Amino acid sequence: MSYTDNPVTTDKQSPVSLTQRAARQVRKIIEEEQIPENHLLRIAVEGGGCSGLSYALGFDNKTSDDEQYVTEGVQVIIDKRHLLYLSGISIDFSDGLDARGFVFNNPNATSTCGCGTSFSA
Repeated sequence: MSYTDNPVTTDKQSPVSLTQRAARQVRKIIEEEQIPENHLLRIAVEGGGCSGLSYALGFDNKTSDDEQYVTEGVQVIIDKRHLLYLSGISIDFSDGLDARGFVFNNPNATSTCGCGTSFSA
C-alpha cells in the first residue's frame, strides 16, 4: 500500500488555507496539466530568496514525512518539518493587471522581500 492509498483524516484542521480563488486556480492547473490523481498539492518552504526562505508549490506523491489535509476541497500535503514555517498561512491567487500568481499571507514571517515570494521567520 502506498502513502497515497491511506485515507485522509478529514477531522484534522488544516494548518494552511487556500482561498476560493486559489483553490479554483489549483483545480484549473490540475485539469489543464493533466496532473495524475495520486499527485497532491505540496506546500513547502525552501532555502533561498532575498529573505532566507522561499515558498514552493507543486504536485507530488505523499511520503512518510508528510501530513495530508483538505482545504477548499483541495488535497494538500506538507512535510512535517515545514509546519513550523507554514502553520496559519493563507494562500490566495491574484490575476490582476499588476500581478498574477499565488499570494502568500504568512503570520509567522518576521520580514518579507518586496516581491512577496521569500520571507524570514
